[in-house]
Amino acid sequence: MVLINGKRNRGMSLGLGIFLVALSCHASLPVRAEEKPIGTKPPEWQAEHWLNSEPVSLRDLRGKVVLVRWWTAPGCPYCKATAPALNDFYRQYHKRGLEVIGFYHHKSDGPLRVEDVKKYAGQFGFKFPVAIDPEWRTLKRWWLDTGDRDFTSVSFLIDRRGVIRFVHPGGQYVKGEKAYAELKAKIEGLLAEK
Repeated sequence: MVLINGKRNRGMSLGLGIFLVALSCHASLPVRAEEKPIGTKPPEWQAEHWLNSEPVSLRDLRGKVVLVRWWTAPGCPYCKATAPALNDFYRQYHKRGLEVIGFYHHKSDGPLRVEDVKKYAGQFGFKFPVAIDPEWRTLKRWWLDTGDRDFTSVSFLIDRRGVIRFVHPGGQYVKGEKAYAELKAKIEGLLAEK
């Protein structure tokens, strides 16, 4: 029973009780991994046609900080703009434990040709491992099927234990811009963790 202006009000008491029960039930519901990838371990990727390295599994990279970026070419301005940042991060931090993985996802109406992907990766200057994400299998599992997403050029930053710690939801990050500085700070923070 609730007192309002010194008078008992049973209706208000019942309504408040229902509200509090509903609130406590909602607060106890876990956030599904699909709704919030940060703090979860992503499933193993399904990639083909590795360039610049032998095939790499996510499991193989435990103990390293991993930056995963989906990209396409030649028509993606965000991918072209972000390529120098990926190369910078790889050069600066690879010896300290950062691995950069680039996953190509084919958007062209033309057929997917591995030779073209190799050419595009070369034009972007990628020296880190690059693979093709066939039919966007991993992109869908990690990102597109988990909510309403605007971009496919998403980046995931995974810690040494294999947990997603940061997601750049797509678009670009360019040196001198806020998104670049934020990602660089996250990489440095994760590399400092033991």
